[in-house]
Amino acid sequence: MADQLIRATAADGGIRAVGVISTRLTEDARQRHNLSYVATAALGRAMTAGLLLVSSMKRDGSRVNIRIKGNGPLGGLLVDAGLDGTVRGYVDHPHVELPPNDKGKLDVGGAVGRDGYLYVVRDVGFGYPYSSTVQLVSGEVGDDIAQYLVNSEQTPSALLVGVFVGQDGVTAAGGILLQVMPKAARDEALVSTLESRVAQLSGFTPLLRSGKTLPDIFEQLLGDMGLQILPEVQMVRFDCQCSFDRVLGALKMLGADELQDMIEKDNGAEATCHFCGEVYQASSAELAALIQELQAVSSNQ
Repeated sequence: MADQLIRATAADGGIRAVGVISTRLTEDARQRHNLSYVATAALGRAMTAGLLLVSSMKRDGSRVNIRIKGNGPLGGLLVDAGLDGTVRGYVDHPHVELPPNDKGKLDVGGAVGRDGYLYVVRDVGFGYPYSSTVQLVSGEVGDDIAQYLVNSEQTPSALLVGVFVGQDGVTAAGGILLQVMPKAARDEALVSTLESRVAQLSGFTPLLRSGKTLPDIFEQLLGDMGLQILPEVQMVRFDCQCSFDRVLGALKMLGADELQDMIEKDNGAEATCHFCGEVYQASSAELAALIQELQAVSSNQ
């Protein structure tokens, strides 16, 4: 199934549900960054969570940044997700690998670390972005995002994200977010039922690997609660806005002396995008042109 995001409601609009399949974009990230198994799982979960969080925003161009900084060997990770269905991200130490945890699963919590912070920034494209910081709960990403939703947005939420990666790469990845809207949040029975049903699931990727689609999963969880699946299916993908022109702009900020030093010592410059791993080469001639532009600006001041 193609990477996609769908939305639904239930309980007369009292429950908002969003589901996303992120298998291909997680595999894309794995290949771009040459990620280990556990790094793939950590970044894949975070990218999925980013797409789920940004899906509630309304204004075109809105984006959500997720940064997780724990005390584990992975160092930290950063994800940037857009309302347009694009997402990108990276981890500090992509080659870290750990033995399975006591449940026989990839030890994402051990790799990220259980002591640290989760930072979420919501940017609607104007004014000051809204930012929030919460302490990590487990380092497993899903638990930490769910805790952020409860603490910072005060919305009863259930979040399930997962990545299955093996010798053939990523074969299943995605997640689901269920939120009780304010008008229904006082219904303790509804909140309890929702939490119980999510807790009974063995995980998200086992559902995908068994052949279930997102509508199937929604039906399993909310089918008896007046489920209404919205018709729009949004395609999602790994995408980075980096470009050679942006690289030249960044190099230009180094100043004429530093650029001249690059020409003399390295015969050019090389830059790698942290988010997507794309490598850009700037020749001596291109650096010399930047120096001329800087000198022209200086002479006109």
